[in-house]
This record gives sequence, C-alpha cells and structure tokens, in this order.
Amino acid sequence: MLEIIPGILEKEWSEIERKIELVLPFAKTIHIDLLDGKFVDNITLMDPEPFKKYTSEIFFEVHMMVEEPIQYLQSFADAGFKRFLGHIEKMSDISEFVAKGQLLGEVGLAIDGPTAFGKSPVPFEDVDCLLFYTSQQVGFSGPPFLPERLEKVKTARRLATENNLPFFPIEVDGGVNENTIVLAKDTGVTRFVTTSFLFRGNPKEQYTLLESLVKGE
Repeated sequence: MLEIIPGILEKEWSEIERKIELVLPFAKTIHIDLLDGKFVDNITLMDPEPFKKYTSEIFFEVHMMVEEPIQYLQSFADAGFKRFLGHIEKMSDISEFVAKGQLLGEVGLAIDGPTAFGKSPVPFEDVDCLLFYTSQQVGFSGPPFLPERLEKVKTARRLATENNLPFFPIEVDGGVNENTIVLAKDTGVTRFVTTSFLFRGNPKEQYTLLESLVKGE
C-alpha cells in the first residue's frame, strides 16, 4: 500500500503538537524524528511522554537517529508508538534491536544517505520495513532529494522480491516533494515521509497533491 506520511522534526513540544493537530484530520501515520545530538549535530525533544495525548488516535512511528536506539524502544512503546525505525550506523547489535522491537510493535532498519547498501543486515522476513534517507545525511529538515540514493531502494526491492516478499514496505525520508515523489515510487518505494514540503504551505493541500501524484491521478 502506498502511503504519504507527515514527518515532524522539532525541539519543542509546542511546535510538535501544533503540527500533529494540523495533520491529525487526514494523515494515517505520523513520523516523529528523534535526534540525540550524537548521531549528528542536532537534537529534538527526547521525551515520549507528551505523545500519549495522541497515540491512541493515530499510528505513530519514531525514526531514531540516536546512539544505540535499542535503549529508547521501551519508553516509546509505553507512550503508544507502534513502529520503531532505528539507524544501523549507531547500533552495536542489529539483531538484538530487531528482536526487542518485534516484541513491542513493528520494527524497521534505517539507512543513512552516505551508507552503502548491498544486502539487508538481517533477513527481510525479520523486519517490517526498511527506511532509506534520500538526502545527504539525516538530522535536518529541508535538504534536497538526491536521486542517486534510490539505487539502494532498487537493490532492496530486488532482494525482497528474490526472498518472495515482492510487497515488502520500503520507506524514504528526505527531500520528498511534488517533483521527487513519482521518481521514488517508480523505483519501488511504498511509504513517503514528507516534512518541510508538507508544512511549507497548507498541509492538507500538500498531502492531497502528493497522494494524487503517487496514485497517478
């Protein structure tokens, strides 16, 4: 299933809440960026507690751009998050992260822009999705989409198909807008995180535009 997912990267709860309220009427999933200032030189709100206000209303996923994301799994699950995306670059044990994540909800592995991808770090059947960052490097909202990042998506789609998982979910984050979303879709992407583009104008109108483009309307 193709899905547009609003992404939120903010330091203050007041701004996070404002954006949640804007997309709540029409989004099916909300993507929250988590940055600890160690993966890259940026930081977001790290406390999952305020999200409890909304996690019973809509599906939340957390994109953990942090050192040892396994340490955040339980607290975000307790706050009602249902999908956990951890970066392979900052994990000492990828299999352990996946195993614990499976007990708490859906678990996916995230791959940063500069990171090479030739094979899945764990068997495809052990994870619920892969996320590829399609700008230069994770951690900031607004960098441009880099088409060459889609080569990794093509590889992942081919490998998933070879493993009898032709509909395996592949997510991209970074530079998704009205000019790049169809290119991403055509390489096998099924979930499209949009952050700066969505909130640049009227979020509902931007969301509807992207949805119509991926549906070919």
